[in-house]
Amino acid sequence: MTVSVLMVAEKPSLASSIAQHLSGGQMYSRRSFLEVHEYDGTFKGRNAHFKMTSVIGHVLSIDFPAKFQNWDTTDPSTLFDAPTLKNESNPKAHVCQHLQSEAKGCDFLVLWLDCDREGENICFEVMDNTLKWMHRAEGQQVYRARFSAITAPEIKAAMNKLGEPNRNEALSVDARQELDLKVGVAFTRFQTRFFQGKYGNLDASVVSYGPCQTPTLNFCVERHQKIASFQPEPFWVVRPHVSKGGQSITLEWGRGRLFDMDIAQLFKRIVTDGQQLKVTSVTEKEERRGRPHGLNTVELLKTASSALNMGPAHAMQIAERLYTSGYLSYPRTESTAYPNGFDFNEVLAAQRRHPIWGEYTSAIMANGFTASKWGTDVGDHPPITPVVMATEADLDTDSWRIYDYVTRHFLGSVSPDCVYRRMKASFSCAGETFTATGMIPVRPGFTAVMPWRAMEGQALPTLVEGEALPLKEVELHQGKTSAPDYLTESELISQMEKYGIGTDASIPVHINNICERNYVSVQSGRRVVPTELGITLVRGYQLIDPELCRPQVRSHVEVQIGMIAKGQADKDAVVAHALQQFRQKFLFFVAKVARMDALFEASFSPLASSGKPLSKCGKCKRYMKYIAQRPSRLYCPSCEEVYAVPQGAAIKLYKGLACPLDGFELLLCSLSGPDGMTYPLCPFCYSNPPFEGIQQGGSEGTGGKGGMPCTLCPHPTCKHSMIKQGVSSCPECDNGTLVLDPVSAPKWRLDCNRCSFLIYLPSELHNAKLSKERCEDCDSKLLVLDWKKGKSPLAGDETEYTGCVVCDELLQPLCEVKHGRSYAKRPSRGGRRGRGRGRGRGRGRGRRTEDPRMSFRDF
Repeated sequence: MTVSVLMVAEKPSLASSIAQHLSGGQMYSRRSFLEVHEYDGTFKGRNAHFKMTSVIGHVLSIDFPAKFQNWDTTDPSTLFDAPTLKNESNPKAHVCQHLQSEAKGCDFLVLWLDCDREGENICFEVMDNTLKWMHRAEGQQVYRARFSAITAPEIKAAMNKLGEPNRNEALSVDARQELDLKVGVAFTRFQTRFFQGKYGNLDASVVSYGPCQTPTLNFCVERHQKIASFQPEPFWVVRPHVSKGGQSITLEWGRGRLFDMDIAQLFKRIVTDGQQLKVTSVTEKEERRGRPHGLNTVELLKTASSALNMGPAHAMQIAERLYTSGYLSYPRTESTAYPNGFDFNEVLAAQRRHPIWGEYTSAIMANGFTASKWGTDVGDHPPITPVVMATEADLDTDSWRIYDYVTRHFLGSVSPDCVYRRMKASFSCAGETFTATGMIPVRPGFTAVMPWRAMEGQALPTLVEGEALPLKEVELHQGKTSAPDYLTESELISQMEKYGIGTDASIPVHINNICERNYVSVQSGRRVVPTELGITLVRGYQLIDPELCRPQVRSHVEVQIGMIAKGQADKDAVVAHALQQFRQKFLFFVAKVARMDALFEASFSPLASSGKPLSKCGKCKRYMKYIAQRPSRLYCPSCEEVYAVPQGAAIKLYKGLACPLDGFELLLCSLSGPDGMTYPLCPFCYSNPPFEGIQQGGSEGTGGKGGMPCTLCPHPTCKHSMIKQGVSSCPECDNGTLVLDPVSAPKWRLDCNRCSFLIYLPSELHNAKLSKERCEDCDSKLLVLDWKKGKSPLAGDETEYTGCVVCDELLQPLCEVKHGRSYAKRPSRGGRRGRGRGRGRGRGRGRRTEDPRMSFRDF
């Protein structure tokens, strides 16, 4: 009997590569919601039919139920006890439906997710969407493949040594997700609403807090505070100038630096009176610079920032792409020591023919090699290594630079140490001592392939103990102590690693977050400089509760999460304990927020003095101010209320029209780009949807999840609502409606109110409006189109025509669909054309759409 085996990878490209290796290229592929690769083989000694597919990262994401989504009605303090649920991470990709469909009839499940904690968590997300739909069988049905590179030997070895998914590691990820959600959202909602409701030039969409993000910001601000408080001091150094055989000798004074000028001048005179330097000792010693240990993720990110000028998030994306393409081993690892049994010969052999380091690789293999004895084998994955040979022509510029560094680092880690000879000479003059050092390379070792690590310096001239060198000059050098510089990204990553802030995979995300939140900016030399907002936030935390921003608290939480992963602590107990601590800190923070507010008041402008008058408030009938700085919003000085508007859009008054529900003047929102849509909205309805079932507004301005413009409003009589302007359902998304853009002339168009799908109506139209009639075939509203004189495609040069944009065979070829798929043509119910009526007016009754997705008569 043939069994059916479903196998799931983390990305489509990985699924394709793994299936290719396991099937020997004898597979066929088909497309469901995601690609599926099928082939026949054997599994556990039985004939089997394999189906290899994938997910796209996490299948599910954690969130609060709808009851807790409203920022206005939900007290942030209640979020610490609020229930959570997991929703599909990317509903439009239909990953859950895809897994459930492919699991039907399968007997076994093999999980090929990334071999880290996040991968283990995704394993159980996949199991939640497959096991219920599979055949029930006795014994083990779920298997876990563990691998570190996408090569045929590695994949086949993993297939032969299948294990089980690790529930403890998956639970540790659940614990971190729940803590980050509840703590981060509670603080973020409170801070955002409090400060955006008072200040107009914050230049931040949300004033966020994160258990990892905020300590990361704290590192940057603490360095800024050291720089700001630094007081430079003048110092003086005595520098005798001597040479031998025409070679100058650089000397270091035994006293170092003096901070009293008079005393420094005294010593200068003493040395000058001595007239010559006497060599008191000369030593020479052979020293070694040890070869590097294996390359882990943190070291890769630090080098990418400091040496390659790449941000950590960008570098990680490239490394992951090289991994999925089969060029590198798994790039997320904490290990810096190669495990026992690591096949160095296989990795080296792949590089023997490389045009740049091929000869060097061959020499290593011929002379023997030994990996560095330093480093730590954490047990997750081996250090990052190249897998197959690649040249600069095979990769794009940034990918090649990462591949080049990883390969050179690996070759350096199995190369001999760098050997050099260090020379040191000591001198005396009138009782003062000076030293000079020099070095001579003996064997370059690993620096031959990593030249940036080579020893710098030059040899000293031949010196003999007891000889005297005449003084040419004695300089009294004056300098000033200098403040430390701002942290580089590389130094910031080191600090995060030291205190356990984030994981090797999440460190780039946290750094990217504080950049996107406008808390810091990355300047020349990839130095991370905090902004006024970032500085003010951290200073506020330091005044109220310094532990909110210090790394020790998060470090302690990470230790507990690590205990969950090892099965040494209960997940629910750890989460409950941490939430209780943060709840107390939150309540104290709320009670003392006036301390932080005083800092904001000194740094930012109040709303009352920000923005320009734009539209009238429906409550007080006075003008509200439009504040263009991020986040864009409207502020009524009389009512002291803030109203969100869409971000990144041009906002203007819409003909002085008012909303029939609340009297607020309507605004016209225009998105940028050649195909950017334009739609009206009421400021009050956008932030406070008056109808049940409409998603809460104010997303970009106040952190909510999308507002209600007029194109989503189900008001039955307002001429701007979806009911009056809606034409038909959107063929691209599940619940969208195509609405007529009222100000799109002369290029009239229909836009989906949920996605980017749009239809350009026929060109050369003078006017377009909705008819009161509907299509008899698909129930869409008919359009009344009026062409310019002499530009009409109608027979008899008629200019007006009424038809259905979905069914009408005359209109369909004249319309242009963008950013989506067109309507599928259905079998005609007679194939009738619209019949003329009046001045060329007709009603299209062409092809019927059998599955109308929405009827406006339902409202």
